[in-house]
Amino acid sequence: MVATLGRRSRRGRALTLRRGGGAGVLTRGHATIMSPQTIACFPNRPSSCGLLRQTKRLVSFTSPLLGHEESMADPFTLGVASGEPLPDGVMLWTRLAADPLSADPSRPGGMAPRAVEVSWQLAEDENFTRGLRQGVTEAQPAWAHSVHVRVAGLKPGTDYYYRFRASGAQSPVGRTRTADDPASTRPVRFALANCQRYEHGFYTAYRHLADERPDVVFHVGDYIYESRQAPSVARPLGTLPGEANTLAEYRLRYARYKSDPDLRAAHAAAPWVPTWDDHEVADNYRGTGDGSAAFQRRRAAAYQAYFENQPIRVRPRGGGLQMFRRRTYGTVADFLVLDVRQHRGAGTMLGAAQEEWLISRLVTGRVRWRVLVQPLFFARRFVPGPAPNLRTDSWDGHQEQRARILAAGAPGLVVLSGDVHNAWAGELKADFLDPGSATVGVEFVASAISSRPPATDGPAVLAANPHLRFFDGHRGYLSGTAGPDELRVAFRAIDHVDRPGAPVTTVAEFRTVGEGLTSENATSK
Repeated sequence: MVATLGRRSRRGRALTLRRGGGAGVLTRGHATIMSPQTIACFPNRPSSCGLLRQTKRLVSFTSPLLGHEESMADPFTLGVASGEPLPDGVMLWTRLAADPLSADPSRPGGMAPRAVEVSWQLAEDENFTRGLRQGVTEAQPAWAHSVHVRVAGLKPGTDYYYRFRASGAQSPVGRTRTADDPASTRPVRFALANCQRYEHGFYTAYRHLADERPDVVFHVGDYIYESRQAPSVARPLGTLPGEANTLAEYRLRYARYKSDPDLRAAHAAAPWVPTWDDHEVADNYRGTGDGSAAFQRRRAAAYQAYFENQPIRVRPRGGGLQMFRRRTYGTVADFLVLDVRQHRGAGTMLGAAQEEWLISRLVTGRVRWRVLVQPLFFARRFVPGPAPNLRTDSWDGHQEQRARILAAGAPGLVVLSGDVHNAWAGELKADFLDPGSATVGVEFVASAISSRPPATDGPAVLAANPHLRFFDGHRGYLSGTAGPDELRVAFRAIDHVDRPGAPVTTVAEFRTVGEGLTSENATSK
């Protein structure tokens, strides 16, 4: 049984699929939603959405090639992903790339410059028999044939499975999960990852993270490195060893990173909520960079490539991309995801609007834990030795804004960070120069997935900073659980990244009940 295309509306850009008594929607853009109330969002009018009926069975994912499908090499080489979980919905993502490392800028991913019809399905079981939802959208060449499907009307706190079909090929199956009901007290299991320079090593840590199947994965930046290939490599970048500057080059860099099967496995295992740091654009960039038109073009290209390769809800507009946002899990946790690059300027890490939003959320949320999810070391970290002893690119370079955030007096304050390629844990003090001052929160810093660490005298830094409690130099990630009574974080580490297959161990575990850190299994301090 074959779905057929209906007549194109003169006033909109939606196409209706008719089969039997059902209806579906094929939109001329990224966002197609199939749910009890289906909303089609039109690409040139992101705020313009129309309600449509629930779709019936549109395309058999086990049928032969349909008459209107054109066969091609496997287009799902970059995998599948989900993200931005809400109690009633998630985003589904894929990007078609029959030849992912094609260097032809007019054919990113080796795809012809024309739209491709993509079907999707989501269900409550891996056999796609319970609670089936499905729809059809188009992957557009202007967005590197990326697909962003916004699914609504789902059950809170529920596992779902999803897949795509295009040109006679079927994608791998991914698992996702909605956020908990707003009244839920169920603990939320989360993971934190960052810093995955491809040529520095293999992504074995992601394979272990995928095996844990957390409720949600937070990524705090340096998903790619725009830099020229490092002089010493565990594996080469290949097609594009130079620095990425253009949209085509950023797209190619994402394709290289997503060629790693362990990264694809981690995306397919759980929904992600990512934010960026600097290397998604340029090393240590701030705001508008040098202010030149050339840098504005470069940043806009990098932001577009980021959107094309992440399961996020909003697309770039006017050269910018809305990144700071909140993801809430019941009455347990508000995860406040920050953007520390786009709005940075003289005297501010976040910009005025983002700071106002953040402090408002910190003092008004009715949750047990207020969790800042952001890339940079938040606590004061004095590094003994030659100057500079404080890293100005981190929050030590924006001490006044940090002080205002801490002065808000948010109960249950937790900061999740990354960037420094080592693992740390510490307490946040009302006055970092006074060890006896009140503890107002805790911080957990994830090590890198693969990026090499700088030379760091961990014991000396711990001795110079009494509020810091733990250091470890392995690669790895954080695995945590936030519950109504306590929040726990395990530091998961692997021994090597220069070759695949390293086992994972827990090198430390901490818990907090809101009054500092308690070590469950740590040896540093």
